[in-house]
Amino acid sequence: MSAAQIADAERRDLADLLLRLGPDEPTLCGGWTTRDLLAHLITRERRPDAAPGILLPPLAGWTGHVQASVARGDFGELVATLRSGPPFWSPMALPPLRAVDVQEFFIHHEDVRRAQAGWSPRPPDEARDRTIWRMVGLLGRLSYRSSPVAVTLRRPDGEEHAVRSGPRTVILTGEPGELLLHAAGRDECVVHPEGEPADVATVMALDRGL
Repeated sequence: MSAAQIADAERRDLADLLLRLGPDEPTLCGGWTTRDLLAHLITRERRPDAAPGILLPPLAGWTGHVQASVARGDFGELVATLRSGPPFWSPMALPPLRAVDVQEFFIHHEDVRRAQAGWSPRPPDEARDRTIWRMVGLLGRLSYRSSPVAVTLRRPDGEEHAVRSGPRTVILTGEPGELLLHAAGRDECVVHPEGEPADVATVMALDRGL
């Protein structure tokens, strides 16, 4: 299964979940509701004038204005727009960026799933996890860059990404999706830390993510 196919599956499943839950449910994205998260994803794909503000703080004001305008639309129509994917003219339709969609849609799908009571990790999926594992190393280098100790991310099969060097080492073990969520700043994930207790506490308390 290609990265684009995996991203499309995550997009489809997220759209189904949003329709089932409705517009006013919580997510793991700060104070965003499901409507807010949906508006973020549509702004990212369909408003290239506003999308840069998602990552660039000086432009965030305009992004917030556009996203709020998008959010006022009919919820069912917004979900249908998300499901249809980016239009051909969107930068997010370019093949190199489709791989980024795996990370984006997996994380936000889980942001909605895990804001609900009684969540549990999804079963492993070989193709999805193989693709996500490649992303874990890059995101980990960014997310743990401020760690004062070394950080290694380890799969249950023993494969590792050493994402931060330093004195001593904290090892975080988990399935690729769980490690990706932790690196993205989510605490609602299943990872098993090893190391000196003070070092583990430091790493787990880091301001992670982009």
